[in-house]
Amino acid sequence: MPEYPHSIGSKLPKIGTTIFTVMSKLAQKHNAINLSQGFPDFPVDPLLIDLVSKYMRQGYNQYPPMAGVMSLRETISGKMEKAYGVQYDPDSEITVTAGGTQAIFTAINALIGEGDEVILFTPAYDCYAPAIELVGGKPVYVQLKSGDYSIDWKQVKKVVTRHTKMILINSPQNPTGAVIGTKDIQELIKITKDNDIIILSDEVYEHIVFDGERHLSMAGYPELANRSLIVYSFGKTFHVTGWKTGYVVGPKNLMHEFRKVHQFNVFTANAPIQYALAEYMSEPSRYMGVAEMYQRKRDVFLSAVSASRFKLKPSKGTYFQLLDYSAISEEEDQDFAVRLTADFQVASIPISVFYHNPVQDHVLRFCFAKEEDTLLRAGEILSKI
Repeated sequence: MPEYPHSIGSKLPKIGTTIFTVMSKLAQKHNAINLSQGFPDFPVDPLLIDLVSKYMRQGYNQYPPMAGVMSLRETISGKMEKAYGVQYDPDSEITVTAGGTQAIFTAINALIGEGDEVILFTPAYDCYAPAIELVGGKPVYVQLKSGDYSIDWKQVKKVVTRHTKMILINSPQNPTGAVIGTKDIQELIKITKDNDIIILSDEVYEHIVFDGERHLSMAGYPELANRSLIVYSFGKTFHVTGWKTGYVVGPKNLMHEFRKVHQFNVFTANAPIQYALAEYMSEPSRYMGVAEMYQRKRDVFLSAVSASRFKLKPSKGTYFQLLDYSAISEEEDQDFAVRLTADFQVASIPISVFYHNPVQDHVLRFCFAKEEDTLLRAGEILSKI
């Protein structure tokens, strides 16, 4: 087909193919162990598969309500009360979405306008800034502290202006595995106390926090919950990332605006999957025990690379582990990641791509949501480099 004969004014001129697609394609080309893109390689609970099939066969294959199947929203409401001690109205304060990324995009589209500033923390997941820019907003970047990737609240206070409309929080944080603590919560409460700043909280890894720590959700603090839209993901919790199903909770006034965009964005999410999840989640142990499973995998991977020249600090949450390769090479991380994939057949993600202004800390991100045999094979290779 001939090319379009006229010029196109790109709305995202600096954006190319995502690093996840690039590294996964490279992994496939070199038949490498793919620890780059964040998806599990182990089976889904057969019961959940059977439930989806059951509801398909029972005829639940047409449009569900725009905000989601009520039985699922009621289940989510019960889960929020058990986990964080807060009640969300299933009718007006919970919306089921086509995954976490759609939820984030919709929230930003609903609440951010031309010239509005959104504070986000880098290294940051790559969908945040483009969504802000597409609606004419301005991303305001605050770099996390080197080493432990904690938030520099003094810097946050410096960048808050009368144009600040939103602060975007991500904990447990992708790509670093860092989690926020009580000090962070108190600082956030102080910063938002006497203004109308909205919080968009990406908590898709809420159930994957390690070493006995507890996930601190915006929902658990009334001063923050009343100004927060909080994003969650069934895909991350139940190892079904390809199903692209998540949900958002928030106060009625914010959810009202969210749904205005949601109804014209995707309108609704997959019907039989929603019915299946509602029944599956009736047993809380099916999601409350996820952290223990992933901590075992993290520890298997850390043990497998313990004799290597990589420097490591155990991930606090998510299913990602950072490894510092500064004792191995002075190459920039994108170059080293490519060479690691091509020459040693282990694929990872370079951390510099998650920064606004690339930082060379010589760190790569590895996904340990894999079978233990996969992690052991990768660890054996990495230990020989």
